[in-house]
Amino acid sequence: MRRRHRWLACVAASLCACTTVGPDYRVPDHAAVRAPGANGALQGGAAHGVAIAPVPDDWWRLYDDERLDRLVQQALAANTDIRAAAANLRRAVALLHEVESENLPQGGVSASVSRAQLSAESFLQTEKPPVFNLGDFGFGVSYLVDFFGKLARADEAALAGAQASEATLDIVRVSVAAQTVRAYVQGCAATHELAAATRQLGVQQRTLDATRRLADAGRGEPAEVARERARTEALRAALPALEASRTAARYRLALLLGKPPAELPPDEVACHTEPTLRAPLPVGDGAALLKRRPDIRRAERELAAATAHIGVATADLYPSIRIGASAGLTGVLSHLGSGPTARWSVGPLLSWSLPTNGVRHRIHGHEAAADAALARFDGAVLRALQETETALSAYTRELERHEALHAAREHAAEAARQQRRLYQAGRIPYLAHLDAERALADAEAALAASEGHLAARQVDLFLALGGGWQAGRKAPPGLRFGMKKTTDSWTFKSSRE
Repeated sequence: MRRRHRWLACVAASLCACTTVGPDYRVPDHAAVRAPGANGALQGGAAHGVAIAPVPDDWWRLYDDERLDRLVQQALAANTDIRAAAANLRRAVALLHEVESENLPQGGVSASVSRAQLSAESFLQTEKPPVFNLGDFGFGVSYLVDFFGKLARADEAALAGAQASEATLDIVRVSVAAQTVRAYVQGCAATHELAAATRQLGVQQRTLDATRRLADAGRGEPAEVARERARTEALRAALPALEASRTAARYRLALLLGKPPAELPPDEVACHTEPTLRAPLPVGDGAALLKRRPDIRRAERELAAATAHIGVATADLYPSIRIGASAGLTGVLSHLGSGPTARWSVGPLLSWSLPTNGVRHRIHGHEAAADAALARFDGAVLRALQETETALSAYTRELERHEALHAAREHAAEAARQQRRLYQAGRIPYLAHLDAERALADAEAALAASEGHLAARQVDLFLALGGGWQAGRKAPPGLRFGMKKTTDSWTFKSSRE
């Protein structure tokens, strides 16, 4: 009994002496995500048309368009890319649980029956033994003592990988929401531009008819008729492209919604003007951007997984100890169950591969992989800032252009009104009046095109800001992930259901 107690005490002391080899993960101090310039205000945040305000999760609701809201929700629920990313996340979570199961005792049962002729020579006999009916039944259980934290590091790597897969799913959600809004906006813009181009063509057709009548009456030149006919046909040539753009936008929406084109009627997505924001576009600041962008979160989790893999490889430098026990019955089948056929064993098993099999080189390889993951993490941070600043600049400049075109349209409208009154009073010819109408139609067409560009720039900026993945998000089976930023490092927390 004393020996047994002494052996158990040694095992307990050994368990208490367990350690976890390899580096403990934390975001390096020199990482780009920690730079003050990355966490401050955006350079274009004070520009006209934007506001330093939190970006809402469902940013498309800022357009106050019920049809658009419905389309985005349908896309987030049925898009094929989202379904594939969700399946990949479930696979990553299953892999995590598979790795976690290595921390549990492993057991097995075996049973076999055979008719055998044993070799006499194997027993140093010359007389051939009889043929036997042999039976074997047994079960065993073992537990790997994680002295050096190999299983703990593997668990860390699998958890980080599952979180990276969740971030990938969020990236797809961001993309699908933005693509849905973009396709809807492009369809609206094409319809708007088509209406403006049709008005241009109408005014030009009236100008051509008037020029032809003057030429027929001998008061104009045939060259003027040819010039006006060329302008008319040029305007007519623009209409098919706008029709094709509107149709393509509808087909793109069908793809995003996971439907065949025939199942998305034109009336369901029809609109005549681009949706507009009711307030300045909220952009937040750099710190909120870095927390919100799922590609940054994925890169950070990949860095955490790469760091944990260093510990997994480092643990191979040390012995592996497994405590096991087994019991069973082995012998002649007719005697199975009697005392002489019983067997059992209990005790530890130690295995140790000498570090001449490339383990240290494998560790160096994982260290290099961690350095590459840090570089990708820094790149994701810098790319997020670059994309956001670029999209913000493009939006504010297009907004300035749109305001100038709007002022031009107002002046053209005023000029057309004055020319119309002069023509009605008989003080100017009909063609002078049509020139003013044509200038107004041209200004309206340019403004319609600018409104389409402005709406597209808004979508680009919202996409760069990284919002939209929170909509309809559900926790994967067995896990809930969340991100928080502390004063010393970016960390992730998870809870098991």
